[in-house]
This record gives sequence, structure tokens and C-alpha cells, in this order.
Amino acid sequence: MSPPAVLIRSLTKVFRVSNFRRETLTAVDNVSLEVAPGEVYGLIGPNGSGKSTTMKVLLGLLRPSSGQCAIFGRDSAGVDSREDVGYLPENPYFYKHLTGRETLRFYGRLCGLKGAQLKNRIDELLEMVDLTSASDRRLAGYSKGMLQRIGLAQAIVHHPRLVVLDEPTAGVDPAGSRKIRDLIFELKRRGNSVILSSHLMEQVQEVCDRVGIIFRGKMVREGTLAELTRLDDQTEITLRDAPAPMLEAMKLLAAKYGSEWMACGQPRTTLERLFLEATGYNSSETQEYVRK
Repeated sequence: MSPPAVLIRSLTKVFRVSNFRRETLTAVDNVSLEVAPGEVYGLIGPNGSGKSTTMKVLLGLLRPSSGQCAIFGRDSAGVDSREDVGYLPENPYFYKHLTGRETLRFYGRLCGLKGAQLKNRIDELLEMVDLTSASDRRLAGYSKGMLQRIGLAQAIVHHPRLVVLDEPTAGVDPAGSRKIRDLIFELKRRGNSVILSSHLMEQVQEVCDRVGIIFRGKMVREGTLAELTRLDDQTEITLRDAPAPMLEAMKLLAAKYGSEWMACGQPRTTLERLFLEATGYNSSETQEYVRK
């Protein structure tokens, strides 16, 4: 049996915020999660909740205070584990004097690609992110959405099995956001595992198989979208050709009136409403969060 793409167990990260007073801040508090191969996992939470810290520990950019992180069975603290990972940070930095094609060539060489293999990979990626026509334009002339797409291309230039995306659509217009969403679908179709951190609940609900909600450093809810959005204290029934008298007599009389029972289950809430409920936001805080 193949190991999970990501395995995080009891991860805690504590920062010292004042050497003089010995004050500390627990950014991540006993967080555990697992991402299966080929799965798209959404990690959502308000600013300062611990999302980015969790991903930076997973990527080996920060040392955990306690707990374990593994990528395809290999300790994420080891350099070898990063061979299988592509990463797009929230605010990637690029050399703006390079063109799109030169940027991908630069990162491809860093990953050990060269010659015809690198050229073919660059052509494939430019087509995949819809930047072939802009490939010879300097990045200084790229829009925010184009920069995010070239960033996603550089993150997967070396064929990683795991792709970590931190707010990939931050500051991107709706059309650019839709293109990035389609790229995530394409990664999933190709069998890549994806961890997506995003403030856009609709986007997470569209592309993710499972979702974890992190708040004040703790994982407060986790599961499939069906599990998380199901309202267990309510029941929804769908009927075909139901006459008015039967509706007046309530659903329990369905059999008596000969209606076909189409479906029965729990109605769904939205991921956004679930997130706000799980993180305990009141109306004023919610408005501030939405503005951010």
C-alpha cells in the first residue's frame, strides 16, 4: 500500500515573540491531517490562523516544535522529500527582467532539466497555463493573474507528485481565478496531489475533495465536503409528481398517494457558512474578514 501524499501528526509550532519577557506564540497547536495520493485538500482559515505556518513546516522551511510531517513516507525535514513537491507561495518573487520562457528555463535548470527535455517541458507548460502567446514578454509586463499562472508553471516544471498552493488566486480577477481553478482540475486529472490554501470558499468547494478548517492554530473541522456541509438535524425529501393533497398531509403519506420516493438525506449548508460558524465569527468580524 502506497503511503499518503502528506501525513501530519500532532504538529505544534511555537514562536518566541519577546526574548526579554520570554513570551511565546503558539501558531500551530497539535494539528493532524492526511492527504491521499491524487487528492485535492483545502486548508482554510482566517488570517493568522496557522495555515501558512503549517505549510512552511511541511515544506521544511520551518522546524516544528513537536510533531511529525511526512511527504510520500519521507520525513519532510529531509531534503530528499522536496523532490516530489512543487510550491507556489502567496506572493511569489520573480526576476521581472526575464520573459516567461526564460523564467521556466531558469527554474527547470535548477531542477536538473536540460536540452530537448527542458524545451519540450517549457512548451507543454506554457500551453497548459495559456501563456504561449506571452512567452517572450518580460514578466514586468505580466498581469497579476499571468504572474500566478507562470508561478504555477514553475511549481510543476519538475513533475512533482505534490503541489502546494498558498492563496493562488489572491488579487486575481474572476477570469484569471477561473483559469487557475481549471489548472487545479488539470493537476487532479493527471494524478497530482494538491494542498490548496484559499480564502475563496466557492473555489475550495468547487475543486477540493476534503477540507480542513484551522482556527487559532487548531484544526476545528475536517472531512469531505459532503460530510462537512450536511445538516444532520434536518432531512430533505425529493418527490416526483406529488399532488397537492399529499403535500398537505406531509411527506409521511407519500406511499399512500403512490408517489415515487426520489431521495432522502440531509440538506447541505455552504462551505462559507460552515467556516464562519466553526471559527465563531460575529457579524462585524465577518464583514472585516470578507473585506480582507
